Amino acid sequence: MPELTLAEKLAILADGAKYDVSCASSGSSRRNKGGIGNAAQCGICHSWTADGRCVSLLKILLTNACIYDCAYCVNRRSHDTPRVLLTPAEVAELTIGFYRRNAIEGLFLSTGVVKDPDHTMELLIEATRLLREEHRFNGYIHVKVVPGADLLLVERLGRLADRVSINMELPTRESLALLAPDKSREAIVAPMKRVGELIVQTREERKLSRKIPPFAPAGQSTQLIVGASGESDLQIVTLAAGLYGRLAMKRVYYSAFIPVNTDTRLPTVVGTPPLVREHRLYQADWLLRYYGFAAGELLDEERPNLDLDLDPKAGWALRNLHLFPLEVNRADYEQLLRVPGIGVRSAQRIVRARRGGHLSLDDLPRLGVVMKRARYFVTARGRFAADLAPDGAGLRARLLEKTPRRQGWSQLSLFDGAAGIDLRSAVTGEL
Repeated sequence: MPELTLAEKLAILADGAKYDVSCASSGSSRRNKGGIGNAAQCGICHSWTADGRCVSLLKILLTNACIYDCAYCVNRRSHDTPRVLLTPAEVAELTIGFYRRNAIEGLFLSTGVVKDPDHTMELLIEATRLLREEHRFNGYIHVKVVPGADLLLVERLGRLADRVSINMELPTRESLALLAPDKSREAIVAPMKRVGELIVQTREERKLSRKIPPFAPAGQSTQLIVGASGESDLQIVTLAAGLYGRLAMKRVYYSAFIPVNTDTRLPTVVGTPPLVREHRLYQADWLLRYYGFAAGELLDEERPNLDLDLDPKAGWALRNLHLFPLEVNRADYEQLLRVPGIGVRSAQRIVRARRGGHLSLDDLPRLGVVMKRARYFVTARGRFAADLAPDGAGLRARLLEKTPRRQGWSQLSLFDGAAGIDLRSAVTGEL
């Protein structure tokens, strides 16, 4: 087989990385200290794919070769696909080349596992070190931690990267044993715990001295595959709540299962992947992180799965109609967050605005309240805006959210036509 060019390697490795969704770029404020690149808290320059997803990073694998044989993974050991490995120097060269041509502002680097976890981590560390120290690149870098690697290597990587992540992928030990028998729950959780400890420890140390080098300043994240195994939404949401509460997790990402391999252990997906379920889990996740909900409030043993037709907040409100309507001039901030149609910003605006006088129903839309939903759950100066009481039999029908069904499925790629970047010209400088 002839030697592949760097552009050909990149095409293969970028395609192999597209199934990893945990690559948000916000949350880091690494300053430029005389080098190139700059990671800003608001994120970095964006490209948009045909399916509306935002792309701001060069998203590649170090290698698609892997010693593991996970049933759901396109890069599994037994899958018949060309195997490619970039050297750390090539990763750095590609990143700087794309950055200088204004195609990207940062790097998302994942990988298969070659030889063993420690060897693979050393390659990732060297690629990141070359960017930081040799090229003086201060832009955003997100690197995957290899489960099972020595925790000292995990610490070294966290000192160089803005964000690190360890993909859990399967919610339970049973599913992991069935679909990814080469991995163990302990090998995944141990680096998560260590990263969480170092993030908290470094944050406290930097309060005393800014000379202390940062450790993964954009935090850590993980990814869960939705639909590859039989766990309920209750199990998934409870796991996510635990990760946020105990491991200093910044984000949990949810990825609808896409059948890329033929394997009797995997479920049969009829039609498109479970994208609506993925969407509902993201909504539930948002309620956990920003709205003060507990996992047990959203789901329980009697209702283990999220309603696909109704968003989780509206579903909770329908089960707790005895708490409504709320008077917006008296309800506290936490109560306002529980109202469908009132978000974090609109709740904050309500609290600020009512200091100057009592609010009327007409004031609420100007404060960002979505009255189409909120009118069934609030009063203002004692007035109720809806023609249907909160305990009305038709309330669920009024609140039903029409979810558009997508026609087909297309995967995220930095190099598709909608992103406006041509692979070969970007590598050769012919933009």
